[in-house]
Amino acid sequence: MKYPIAIEAGSKTTAWGVVVPDLPGCFSAGDSPDEAYAMAREAIELWINTALDADQPIPKARTLVEHMADPEYKGWAWGMIDIDLADFDDTVERINITVPRRVLRQIDKYVAVRHENRSGFLARAALESIYEHA
Repeated sequence: MKYPIAIEAGSKTTAWGVVVPDLPGCFSAGDSPDEAYAMAREAIELWINTALDADQPIPKARTLVEHMADPEYKGWAWGMIDIDLADFDDTVERINITVPRRVLRQIDKYVAVRHENRSGFLARAALESIYEHA
């Protein structure tokens, strides 16, 4: 899905601002137009992940023409960010992994005490590691 972004010019003392009108509260900034554009992609991805975690719907993007007609963004530049919504697909998928039996037993003991299951624990641990090192 292509999301239009409104880009407000920066100066020597202010950052370039970016707003994603279709995603309420989604905005970012950068020290240059290129950086602002890159930060807009990150903001959109974070916004979508947060909405999915909260079981909120992901709004469809309106057309660029619709947004350009909005007086709130008069004089702003426009761009498009292409987001592959397949990257946010929460369909459960069965996988086959290999771990040492010793590690599997430690996982099973850990999740049993916490009333979790293996799959949920492994998914959560993987995401925590990814976000920690991002």
